[in-house]
Order: sequence, then C-alpha cells, then structure tokens
Amino acid sequence: MSKALVIYASRTNQTKGIAEIIAEGMRFEGVEATLVNVNDFEKQKINPEEFDAVVLGAPTYHGDMIQPMKTLLFALEKSNLEGRVGGSFGAYGWSGEAPGRIYDTMKHIFKMDMVNGPLMLKSASLGGGVKMGQDYGRDIAKKLQK
Repeated sequence: MSKALVIYASRTNQTKGIAEIIAEGMRFEGVEATLVNVNDFEKQKINPEEFDAVVLGAPTYHGDMIQPMKTLLFALEKSNLEGRVGGSFGAYGWSGEAPGRIYDTMKHIFKMDMVNGPLMLKSASLGGGVKMGQDYGRDIAKKLQK
C-alpha cells in the first residue's frame, strides 16, 4: 500500500479542512494518508522520506504563505524527496499565492513528480470544494499507481 504524508498550516482551519478532504480522496483509492499539522511535524519526528507522496498546504495571508510553512520548506530541503509524488493546496481570501509558491518549490527545488497544479479553494465547504479536494487526493493516488 502506498503511503502519503499531508502536512498543512492553517490559521482559521480552512486549510486543515482541505487537507482532510484531500487525505480522504487518497484513502478512497487505497492510499494510507497521514495528516499532520505543520506545528506538530518536528515533535512527531516524522521522516518524509518514508512516504511515497508528500502533499503540503498553507493559506495565503497578506499575499504570502504563513511562516510555519516557509520554515518547513527550508527544513524539507535536507530531505531527499526527488521523484516522489507531490501536491500543494491552500485556502485564500483574495489572491492565493501560497499554494503556487509551495508547488514551485516542490517541483523545482525538491524535484518532485507533481500532480497538475496546486489546489486553491476559498473553503472546503464552498462551491464544490469537497469534490474538488477529494478529486485532488484521487489524482495523487493515481499518480502513485503509475
């Protein structure tokens, strides 16, 4: 069974909700998905290299991702994630830059095998957000099966 790690940063729990739905979509396809708040990542001593996929999410706040996700991205540079499946996501109010910046870092710096584009939602509960999040999780699972 493939294993995926979903790490999220959240201010208002919107990004957490999206993370839960993405993990659910992966589980529907038989992937073991582990969900972790970025603030608990180091405490839990998780090794991202033990996962087949890594998915990262953060909200956009004042045109940028929040600091805990930036810190995590710097820490993950020390891990060998090259070739692993990846995805990024996030909640946003107006502009939504964070998921794209995370995506670009994963693709170009970590050299991960990314799904098509980041998932950007205002909320998991608005405008088909649940289906979009589950489908994104399914897309990650399908990429793991190739």
